[in-house]
Amino acid sequence: MDLALYQPQVPPNTGNIGRLCVGMGVRLHIIGPCAFDFSDKALRRAGLDYWVHLQWTLYPDPEAFLAWLGPREPYLVSKFGTQRFDQPDYREDDCLILGNEVSGLPRAWHRRWPNRTVHIPILGKIRAYNLANAAAMVLAQARLRCGAFADYRPAQLPAGEEPL
Repeated sequence: MDLALYQPQVPPNTGNIGRLCVGMGVRLHIIGPCAFDFSDKALRRAGLDYWVHLQWTLYPDPEAFLAWLGPREPYLVSKFGTQRFDQPDYREDDCLILGNEVSGLPRAWHRRWPNRTVHIPILGKIRAYNLANAAAMVLAQARLRCGAFADYRPAQLPAGEEPL
């Protein structure tokens, strides 16, 4: 499974989503141009020690990403999505795309894949969910649907009375 960020603008969101992708065993695709630096020095300074475990690709522009995507039809995560995020029958070869924190995804992409848009219900008085939180909700649901957690066993609580 792949998760893509369209021109992200908030470094901590991208960092948190990178951690999520490592934990969920998915590839991250970052569609540029981006508002921040991905050099090794910048990643170290940000404390992203898990980044070396992340499978990721940085595309200079949307055209380069679309060339990689080819004929596949991704799921767009958008507050304007037509399906609730828990309804699709996600597959392991799916790609989930989230828009940036300010302007979301291009209208042209919504028109290109009108039946592949998902939304997360907003029940309270907020405009939108944080990008990293939205990515976590949708990606966890998609991985669950694909059976990724079927053989997972949680860590065991260590013996002893001392605090963890």
